[in-house]
Amino acid sequence: MRRPTPKNPAPLKDSQKEADIFSRRAIIAGVIVFLAFCTLVIRYGYLQIIQYETYKTQAESNRVKLQAIAPPRGYIYDRNGILLADNRPVFTAVMNLQEVTHIDETLRRITPILQLSSEDIERIKNRIKIAHRYDVVALKINLNEEDIARFAEVKFQFSGVDIEVKLARYYPYGELFSHALGYVGRISDKEVTQLDPSIYAGTDLIGKTGIEKYYEKILQGKPGYQHIEANAHGQVLRLLQRTSPTRGNDLTLHLDYGLQKLAQEQLAGRRGAIVAIEPRTGGVLAFVSNPSFDPNPFVNGVPSALYRYWRDHPDKPLYNRASQGIYPPGSTIKPFEGMGGLHYGLVDWDYKIHDPGFYHLPGDSHLFRDWKKGGHGIVNLHRAIEISCDTYFYQLSSRMGVDRFHDWMAQFGFGQLTGIDLVNEKSGTLPSIEWKRKALKAPWYLGEMLSVGIGQGYFTSTPLQLAMATAIMANKGKHITPHLLKDSKGSYAYTPQNRPDGQVQFSGDAQQWDLMQAAMRDVVHGRGTAGRLRQGLVGYDIAGKTGTAQVKGIKQGQRYNEKGMEERFLDHAWFMGFAPVNNPQVAVAVLVENGKHGSSTAGPIAKAVFDYVVHNMNHTPTSHQTETTTESLPLTTPPTSTAAGDE
Repeated sequence: MRRPTPKNPAPLKDSQKEADIFSRRAIIAGVIVFLAFCTLVIRYGYLQIIQYETYKTQAESNRVKLQAIAPPRGYIYDRNGILLADNRPVFTAVMNLQEVTHIDETLRRITPILQLSSEDIERIKNRIKIAHRYDVVALKINLNEEDIARFAEVKFQFSGVDIEVKLARYYPYGELFSHALGYVGRISDKEVTQLDPSIYAGTDLIGKTGIEKYYEKILQGKPGYQHIEANAHGQVLRLLQRTSPTRGNDLTLHLDYGLQKLAQEQLAGRRGAIVAIEPRTGGVLAFVSNPSFDPNPFVNGVPSALYRYWRDHPDKPLYNRASQGIYPPGSTIKPFEGMGGLHYGLVDWDYKIHDPGFYHLPGDSHLFRDWKKGGHGIVNLHRAIEISCDTYFYQLSSRMGVDRFHDWMAQFGFGQLTGIDLVNEKSGTLPSIEWKRKALKAPWYLGEMLSVGIGQGYFTSTPLQLAMATAIMANKGKHITPHLLKDSKGSYAYTPQNRPDGQVQFSGDAQQWDLMQAAMRDVVHGRGTAGRLRQGLVGYDIAGKTGTAQVKGIKQGQRYNEKGMEERFLDHAWFMGFAPVNNPQVAVAVLVENGKHGSSTAGPIAKAVFDYVVHNMNHTPTSHQTETTTESLPLTTPPTSTAAGDE
């Protein structure tokens, strides 16, 4: 049977058309491949030629790392070469920010390993916020063996965290020099923004107080740098290049270890201050504030509990009584005031008064009492200094007036900063009419001058100011600026001051200074208030002045009664003086808080200082390399003896 023919038969295969389609597709694919190849070549050329330096630097930074090397801090010595501030190597945990991807997570995981406190974490985070991405931030300073062992076990888990050996400050004598030397501590967040990063790169510590802060610029030094080659895990393979740091200057102070130790022991746990100055140069030989504190914990970060203990302790060990303590100076100002009376022509050495034991202003019934009930009878200036006659100086100060008194006493440094090379010094108050108007918005009353005239009332001073004034008296009016630095050696040029720098403008002749010194000598060697200091005195003489500064006021007509009074309301005890009289080697100011009497409490302390300077100043101790000399808190005040005639 024959099949029917389809109406629309299928066309035959068109080979030419298929060939054309294939050719077009091949061309398009070839163009794409060619363009891709050209793009690759161009990109390769761009990276290899145009961006060569950029990627070479990046590649090199992955392999070679730049590390700052902190400079060793300059050493601090006493005048005999005894090391007072040392540098010790300590293990420090650090974090390289460039190598740590997840900082918060890293801190969370490493906290229990290094036993970081919440305060540590807060400090680290604040430091990281203002750090550069390539900085190395200290996590914990002065790691102990347990810290190191715990970290060593898990170090592979912490890329960018390592333990380095760094130098940290160490004070061998702890509390003995803390108020003079001060201490270094961790750089704060505020300080970071103010510091030159080229100087403090790699450094975690900075001077906070005392000599450490005042001479920070020359103690710090300059950092060095090293290029190291590291693998992908941050492990050091080799050292490529190193630029050594420049160590800070070494400082030699006027302070004498033996004298400082003696002076601190003389306070025997009592609250007070002792400042001893060499009149010829202004060099500070002893600078003691008691009680004191150990500065070493501040280097690594003082624990909060310990800091609160120091801060809240009633004896205030952090308080620098020598240069910041403000007290009424009492009768110690009488020799200076007496010279003012001579300068203004208000008195001479023959001018006499009758002292009935009190003084009152004309038309005023208020009695200003002398310390001796019944008075001293007929008294001239020499005798008034020798026995510390209040009535004589009530009259003199009333005639002098507060403004003339102010202008004269300012020449001895009262009411202003001494200029010592320490920070945070206080100026005390030297009153005047203008001062009271500005400070208290009140007028000046004549009766107020009588209290000021015996070193009470609005008149306040620091022990340092009184020591400087005493040195000026020893110099017969030549002014000195007290300073601790004796010499500086290193890459920084610094020349300390070692000479008198002015003269008190006095209208009389030079003999008047000799006569005042003779009156001060009789305070000790005549019939004066410090006569007990003559006992056991060998080979030299002392010129001095006792002082007792009232802490708690008493009402008119009442007598001062020590018995039953709370210890902190007892009078402050002062003594100031210099020795030997004819060739002064040292001027001293001693304050014992609530010590009651200058002659029986402060005077013997000053005598011990004089004895050491005159007889032992050239002796250099050799067997005290790790000794500490202060007593632990709390401190108690031992009983002091009293005697009739104490002032």
